[in-house]
Amino acid sequence: MNQSVIKALKLLDLFTEDIQELSLREVALRSDLPKPTAYRLLSALVESGFLQKTKDSDQDSRYRLGLKLLELGNLVSNQLEIREIALPLMEELAQDINEVIHIVIANQKEATYIEKVDSTRALRLYTRIGKSSPLYIGSGPKLLLAFMEKATREEILGDAVLYAIDENHTVDKKKLQKELQVIREEGYAYSIGEQDLETTGISYPLYNYRGQVIAALTVSGLSSHFEGDNLQVIKGKTRKTAERISGKLGYKSTI
Repeated sequence: MNQSVIKALKLLDLFTEDIQELSLREVALRSDLPKPTAYRLLSALVESGFLQKTKDSDQDSRYRLGLKLLELGNLVSNQLEIREIALPLMEELAQDINEVIHIVIANQKEATYIEKVDSTRALRLYTRIGKSSPLYIGSGPKLLLAFMEKATREEILGDAVLYAIDENHTVDKKKLQKELQVIREEGYAYSIGEQDLETTGISYPLYNYRGQVIAALTVSGLSSHFEGDNLQVIKGKTRKTAERISGKLGYKSTI
């Protein structure tokens, strides 16, 4: 890791419950850094939101922890809560339908898989916790994109070319916008062969107590398993599991 980044992050450790505010001089002394170096690192942390400057004068400046840390802390807390609550119900669903189950969340302009329960089938999908993908590929990511604020969605899609599986396959944005509208109307997402060939994914939203979509419950497997009556069974059981998880997260349906 870049040494400047390491030094900057170590400055955050100087702040404690008992020491909530420090001057530039105090930071330099406690970190054993030259004052100009400490000022440069502190300025970078202020610019990125990790610190906020509470006082600036010709003599000295004072700093305290910024709201970015609270934002990240809430994000981590939410992820831990979702995983802890969802995992037993995911395992129950996996035992019932014997397909791979994921929890997917939005992480800036990508979708990240934060929990997984495998199937017992011999042929399994190559996915892992921590994997990220674009928000316009796959049922889980697209469901999250569909339920985002319009301005955020448009910013993510932007003016750049969107690539699907590789650079030889691009995404038709007009078609994608129509698909996102259908997802919002029907309340779930469905994809075939978007992340892995010959595989199908079905995703339902997970809501928090505010009624916000904070994650997607995704079922994935070989497309041959997602046909006819079995498809309807998978959809129904996945939807009910998503509703149970949302309920445990504090969501109360108005329907």
